[in-house]
Amino acid sequence: MRSGAWTALLGVVLLTGGCADRRLVITSAPPGALVWVNDVELGRTPLEASFVHYGTYDVRLRLEGYEPVVTSAVATAPWYEYVGPDLVAEAMPWGVETRVRWNFTLKPALESTMGRPELEKGLIDRARELGKQTAPIASEPSSSEPSSPD
Repeated sequence: MRSGAWTALLGVVLLTGGCADRRLVITSAPPGALVWVNDVELGRTPLEASFVHYGTYDVRLRLEGYEPVVTSAVATAPWYEYVGPDLVAEAMPWGVETRVRWNFTLKPALESTMGRPELEKGLIDRARELGKQTAPIASEPSSSEPSSPD
């Protein structure tokens, strides 16, 4: 009789088990960057979003005055999410909470660190250097070349 009560109690615990709560916690320095994960806009940092599968995700961040970030980030499964332990973790009545944290550092855009005159001067200087590296283009054909029949 006692074993029947324990079995019933175990059955109730297993049937009313908790659930896995998987969350991405995304931050950036500076905060306020707009975030896309796998081409889905999630919002501005700092933010939290739920996810279902572990693995590699495509991540983009954009903030005015900073270079955009286009990268990938990995959500690695903890040990209790592997086959076997996951059955026990899912059955716990209090549930399992997993937080995967990603932090990104944005670099200031070149335009924000230099004024327009400096950018234009740098562009002109680079164009002059490139011009020196290329051979001059002849404006008229040489007289030693055969002329084409008309």
